[in-house]
Amino acid sequence: MSFHSLFAAASEAGLNAAANAVPAPMFVTACNPLTGAPTGPSHRVDEGACGFAWVKIKGNTPFGRFAKKMGYAKPAYGGGLMIWCPLMTQSIARKEAWGHAFAKVLTEAGIYAYCDSRLD
Repeated sequence: MSFHSLFAAASEAGLNAAANAVPAPMFVTACNPLTGAPTGPSHRVDEGACGFAWVKIKGNTPFGRFAKKMGYAKPAYGGGLMIWCPLMTQSIARKEAWGHAFAKVLTEAGIYAYCDSRLD
């Protein structure tokens, strides 16, 4: 499988996983910063917590060089490369689902990859 086809397959798997993810809703309430007591109404956020996700790969591999050359990957903090989640949502659950599915396709093709994320 060519790297172009592999990237397309990983992207498709990621988008399908994100579309099928079911984020846990969260409730946001204004609180007193000193006591933690609620000071206003709660608001339900159906998409859950906000955050970011990306897939980390090694940069000194043929696939890493391909991904960087094509503009799919950028240097990652701590080394290697990262492929940023392209989803236009704030839901970390959907972004992590994308990342795990994307990394799984790469891993099954023999490329070391894993999903990383952080809350916003």
